[in-house]
Amino acid sequence: MREYLVTLLLAAALCYVVTPFIRSLAIKVGAVAQIRTRDIHTTPTPRWGGLAMWIAMALTFAMVNHLSLVGKSFGRESLGIFLAATLLVAIGLVDDRFELDALTKLAGQALAAGILLIFGIQVLWLPINGVITLPPSIGQLVTVMIVLVTINAVNFIDGLDGLAAGIVAISGAAFFAFAYLLAVIYGFSRAGAPSLITAVIIGICIGFLPHNVHPAKIFMGDSGSMFLGLLLAASAITLTGQIDPNAISAEKLGPTLLPLMLPFAVLAIPLIDLFSAIFRRLRAGQSPFSSDKEHMHHRILRAGNTHLRTTLIMYLWTATIAFPVVVSAFAQLWVAAIVAGAMLAFTLYYSKSGVGVSAKATK
Repeated sequence: MREYLVTLLLAAALCYVVTPFIRSLAIKVGAVAQIRTRDIHTTPTPRWGGLAMWIAMALTFAMVNHLSLVGKSFGRESLGIFLAATLLVAIGLVDDRFELDALTKLAGQALAAGILLIFGIQVLWLPINGVITLPPSIGQLVTVMIVLVTINAVNFIDGLDGLAAGIVAISGAAFFAFAYLLAVIYGFSRAGAPSLITAVIIGICIGFLPHNVHPAKIFMGDSGSMFLGLLLAASAITLTGQIDPNAISAEKLGPTLLPLMLPFAVLAIPLIDLFSAIFRRLRAGQSPFSSDKEHMHHRILRAGNTHLRTTLIMYLWTATIAFPVVVSAFAQLWVAAIVAGAMLAFTLYYSKSGVGVSAKATK
């Protein structure tokens, strides 16, 4: 655990230090988000936060590669994740500067998923009528779909200062806790790509947030949101590969099936926003890739909340869904229910209280 904590803190420190230099570079090359009708920010803001995150990740990998435990996490899977993430950051940098069309970005995301497949990162089984081992072609298709959905869920939620980075950090923390506890309790290797990647995810998000909270000095851009989405998806898929489906029993059903369920739990809020936006636009006869101001965070803002309060509310909703799911894998259901009830009560209280005060403050 200490080595993963070192990895997390190192990634956070590096991202915090590197980000101001990337901000200056983004301004020089014109990778700046101008003001559009659908935007909430009121001043042009540089993008390319994803480049700072990628640099922090690369430097962290180089530094922790020789640690006794974490060093064992580096292998074929970690290399595949790094290469796929690098491709997406490169595509995102071009998009942040020149604004690529949605289909081009989708093709790039599919190509990144293909890199994961080349390095053996794919879903091997599904919990259908027990456990079904998937044919390679079906497993590859499911893998690509999980990657595309996760990437775009993070992308859709990146609409407020600090929102996506904070939600991904919370999601990464829940996933790291699950992966590490699974290794400790059920005897899996503690040195694996899921624990390494999620520790880095948490670190780079924490390091980036001071520059990204309202009012943001820099945006992560598509280079950042696609990068983080891919890392989350890849962590989930690699964790399923550590579990022997033949060893699944009724007693161990929860812990063994959760690697497939957890990504959807920790990203429940972005996923709800993603699918509701697609449905809303298709019903209106618009392209699902079009933009509007009807996302979840837009509605919470219009309810009278400040920018910061809206972000905190969505953080709380993410944690309220994610952490009880993790608890349910290792404790009795009544314990998870108590945790869920307590977090839900606090989240509802915070979400409803102070709206009037916030509304007055914005007038």
